Amino acid sequence: MTSQVAAQLHTIIDLIRYGASRFNAAGLTFGHSYDNALDEATSLVLHALHLPPDLGPAYGAARVLEEEKAHILGLFQRRISERVPAAYLNGEAWFAGLNFISDARALVPRSPIAELILNGFEPWLAGREVTRALDLCTGSGCIAIAMGHYYPNWQVDGSDINDAALSLAHENRERLLAHNVQILKSDLFEGLKGRVYELIVTNPPYVTNQETDELPDEYRHEPELALRAGDDGLDLVLKILRDAPEHLSEDGLLICEVGDSEQHVNALLPELDLAWIEFKVGQMGIFAVEAAELRRHHARIAELAAAR
Repeated sequence: MTSQVAAQLHTIIDLIRYGASRFNAAGLTFGHSYDNALDEATSLVLHALHLPPDLGPAYGAARVLEEEKAHILGLFQRRISERVPAAYLNGEAWFAGLNFISDARALVPRSPIAELILNGFEPWLAGREVTRALDLCTGSGCIAIAMGHYYPNWQVDGSDINDAALSLAHENRERLLAHNVQILKSDLFEGLKGRVYELIVTNPPYVTNQETDELPDEYRHEPELALRAGDDGLDLVLKILRDAPEHLSEDGLLICEVGDSEQHVNALLPELDLAWIEFKVGQMGIFAVEAAELRRHHARIAELAAAR
């Protein structure tokens, strides 16, 4: 970018418009908290200026200092040349109305499960009481901490195998004062012996090997451990379905995100009664299943999991 171009950018709205145009021209991939260039440029500009994300439009005409402009344009350049997700450039991401620290130690928080949390997991919980809940494969801790925040009477565990992700989850727990949330190291259920929950929520790795290899550059900044899950994306999901009944109460509920691997779940386990959840934007590859249903088909699930 030439100094002549920079000299023509004066206001917040100038920078947002310029950033969005540059992002679209560069063919960036979106999907880490934002799904379009305009929203992503807005987030970078407002964060760099220490302004709230819901800033009123009247402030768009506010002029920007030269040093502020230089900082913002530097962020734009990194976003384009390095393909770093905006959340990592900002060091934060919003999830379920809460602001989380976000960096390359874990996936950028973006699961549709946020909508379920805000809706009290209804109608899937059907009014049943929850005292203990688990977020399996917690990553940044966003799901566990959001559950703990909105449901202070729940005792919530968030578990992960990745030490780097766990350190980030601990930081987010302290940041958001989630005192009813415990962060635990566990390889799926291995470190959770004896723990039983009315609700288990999990967003495990579920991207197929081929899809992982073909992901856009933005996803290369995220830990591959949190994405890659075998030829059909179900290497971990099948183990979760197999072992979850041991950790679910008699009438417990499992909610699991599998994304585009939904087709493979249905092909492998057509007999399993899964409720595929509809969100405001449609179906997102997330199902709810009762503990009793998992127990009923345990032998078949165990057979499939053992073959991995």
